[in-house]
Amino acid sequence: MTKSFNRLLFGTAGVPRSTPGTSTGEGISRVSELNLDCLEVEYVKGVKMGLDTARLVRKEAEKHKITLSVHAPYYVSLNSPYEGIRMTSQKHLLSSARLASEMGAHCVVFHPGYYGINKPEEAFETIRKGISEVVSILRSERNPVIMRAETMGKRTQFGSLEEILFLCQEVEGLQPCIDFSHLYARKGEANSYLHFYRILTKIAKKLGDEALQNMHIHISGSLFGDKGEIKHLNLAETDFRYDEWVQALKDFSVKGMVISESPDQETDAIMLKKLYYG
Repeated sequence: MTKSFNRLLFGTAGVPRSTPGTSTGEGISRVSELNLDCLEVEYVKGVKMGLDTARLVRKEAEKHKITLSVHAPYYVSLNSPYEGIRMTSQKHLLSSARLASEMGAHCVVFHPGYYGINKPEEAFETIRKGISEVVSILRSERNPVIMRAETMGKRTQFGSLEEILFLCQEVEGLQPCIDFSHLYARKGEANSYLHFYRILTKIAKKLGDEALQNMHIHISGSLFGDKGEIKHLNLAETDFRYDEWVQALKDFSVKGMVISESPDQETDAIMLKKLYYG
């Protein structure tokens, strides 16, 4: 849902670990108790929520003034060599966006896919065509949810910063989800104030200054090797310079949502919010 942010919000990927129950509604209540601001609803294993539940989630989020986003299934693959898988991936994205609209969520984050046997430019064109069709259908339905292509942490995945920004330039209405941990893990480089400054500068240059006022950000610690990301870690367990990252966000007056994907997601979200607003 198109939304104008007046500050930077901090929250969790999915229901916080400390939540007594496991439902999204209980997670929203717990996020509010923790003095956090947002929650990303995880459809990563499939879009299994019904319409009635989505509407109840919306009421709970409005009650607690918690901003929502959605993460589409991990198995979306817009560059699959099989047409059936590409079409099914589009259906997963459409289902995610339709339920996101029902629950009042701001956006849907998705992983575009792998390069496979294709050259990067070939993968780009296939993915561009696939997501363009999804966005066009949602526009025809007057669905206001923003689709967001995520920067990815494995070198075999489509999703470098440059690829995602170019994709957003080519597909009207598409916006990025910037996962700073993925950007670090992908090449083992993006881990200093100067790197973060350059990333934010590039986003503004390619997509306009307004892109920094409406960001969706993922953050966590990351274990990675020669091929990129292996798994998420808590920030304190890694060498990620999150204090310099926070300073860069402050200096650019970034607004939008920061979603902690650490294993102990609420602890890192609370720590980052305190550091940012401290």
